[in-house]
Amino acid sequence: MSAASGQARVTLYGRPGCHLCDDARVVIAAVCEELGETWVEVSIDDDAELADRFANEIPVTFVDGRQHDFWRVSPERLRRALRG
Repeated sequence: MSAASGQARVTLYGRPGCHLCDDARVVIAAVCEELGETWVEVSIDDDAELADRFANEIPVTFVDGRQHDFWRVSPERLRRALRG
């Protein structure tokens, strides 16, 4: 999927007040802006299943629907995944 298809390629799962989520958000926003990609953020607090699944791993990053990273987001690794 590409940004042109109207769907974000990157999804960040996190929660408000999470300092690692704040760090990940900055990296994801910068890399996506640089590459012209879109991204979305989903709060695990809004979905019990997501909260159970990711409670101990946030932030969790997905690229093209597949889990990419958790806890920390490497800008270089994210760039490589998006350039694919």
